[in-house]
Amino acid sequence: MNIFITGLGLIGGSLAKAISIRTNHTVFGADKNEDTIKKAIECGAIHKSGTADDLAIADIVIVALYPAATVRFIKENLAVFKKDAIIVDTCGVKNEVFDGLRDLLKDKCVNFIGGHPMAGIERSGFDYSFESLFDGASMILCPEICKDDTAVQTLSGFFTSLGFGKITISTADHHDKVIAFTSQLAHVVSSAYVHGKYATEHKGFSAGSFKDMTRVARLNADMWTELFFENRENLSVACGELIENLEKFKTALDTLNREKMHALLTNGNERKIQSENL
Repeated sequence: MNIFITGLGLIGGSLAKAISIRTNHTVFGADKNEDTIKKAIECGAIHKSGTADDLAIADIVIVALYPAATVRFIKENLAVFKKDAIIVDTCGVKNEVFDGLRDLLKDKCVNFIGGHPMAGIERSGFDYSFESLFDGASMILCPEICKDDTAVQTLSGFFTSLGFGKITISTADHHDKVIAFTSQLAHVVSSAYVHGKYATEHKGFSAGSFKDMTRVARLNADMWTELFFENRENLSVACGELIENLEKFKTALDTLNREKMHALLTNGNERKIQSENL
């Protein structure tokens, strides 16, 4: 197949490398940074810089851009896409993208499927992309406005061939509610944690727990600000729930309630074990 990827950052670049190394598909790449295109060609991640002519013959178009840019790219290229092409995004929010495209794509002969690869590292950009980023990861697909069931099967097989270990089918609404908790809240907590007074004085006093808690505080502020505000209602609810739970721990300390603290810790341990068995 012909695969067109626009946006060769960490996700788009890693997808390009995985496709080029693990499959026989032809990969066209587009990016606003000419140096990135040059690097992608030199390392073999893409076969050539993608043009409108390449987009017109692409069987699968992967849009690895921020949400607003994703909607804009699809709108601007509706007349270019190949008939029955599969268009998939990689955005961390889905409702914002679907709201911008649902009516627009209603009568078009393309198959749009919302996508979200559940993989990443605390670095961004093509220089940090690598072929095995998605090994064993879950790929979330939201096909609610896709007209062709076979497109979902095709895309599922395609992502599995790149190393994904699980294909998770969801709706845009459910995706955004759950991802506010599993991903966005984790970044909020990590960032809030390193605002603590000892975050820059931890040398010699920190080990794995500090490293785990602060890993994703190293982030792309532009991207995460956009994601947070495009899912602000769900993220606000998740933040509120966390604050309530933290208050329970603080109250137990302030009131010298060891039994309450023990119960909270025991329940947390049990829920962690339960979550690992899902």
